[in-house]
Amino acid sequence: MKNPATWRPSKYVFKNGKLSASNDTNELGIASRMAATIAAEYYQNNIEIYAKGALLDLGCGKSPLYEIYSKHILSSTSADWDGTPHKNDNIDVKCDLTKKLPFDDATYDTVILSDVLEHLPNPENLFSEIYRILKIDGTLLLNTPFLYGIHEVPHDYYRYTQFALNRFANISKFKIVKIEATGGSPEIFIDLFAKHLQYIPFVGKISAIFIQRFLLAFRKTKIGKTISQKTAERFPFGYFMVIQK
Repeated sequence: MKNPATWRPSKYVFKNGKLSASNDTNELGIASRMAATIAAEYYQNNIEIYAKGALLDLGCGKSPLYEIYSKHILSSTSADWDGTPHKNDNIDVKCDLTKKLPFDDATYDTVILSDVLEHLPNPENLFSEIYRILKIDGTLLLNTPFLYGIHEVPHDYYRYTQFALNRFANISKFKIVKIEATGGSPEIFIDLFAKHLQYIPFVGKISAIFIQRFLLAFRKTKIGKTISQKTAERFPFGYFMVIQK
């Protein structure tokens, strides 16, 4: 990462050993805190297992995962396209993710692709490029939404089922380690409810915060886990994926 001493937390914050959504409304919308917290949990759990060596944070934005992955790697490279809406003075490489990536073959041990896939018009090309630049046994970690609102207009192109993600991996010759739905009907309902509720005058924002906190607690209970897991197959909130070269 360029100028790591100037890096500051953005979308995620690290407190008491746990990565979670930021409360800073300049970095994350109030009604997106539940989704961000769920993504943060997946990344923390899997980065601790799979991140190693030289890491490329691709489509990095403000590199919100830097604080967690920097503890497990030898070096990191932050890359994003020149038109990113997320101003980041720590970006090492500006590149177009729809074209050949400006990195040599077998350069990286780990690649992070966080909340990026849905914003690419030709994702199959990127999977092939990531395969090329990963070392043998290198790992790609990514998340992408499914039943989720349009965002970062006009660069929001697709939503992918697990079958599409499997296909991308197989075409590029990746070995699939895991593909997990990040939630089911409860997460979808609360996310949509919070995003509408926040616009009610006076009580909307605090109510949106409360119901997201309730859902995050509920999904950890036995009944909450059961409902999320049973509905996630047909009604996935999003997906988290780990694949290896």
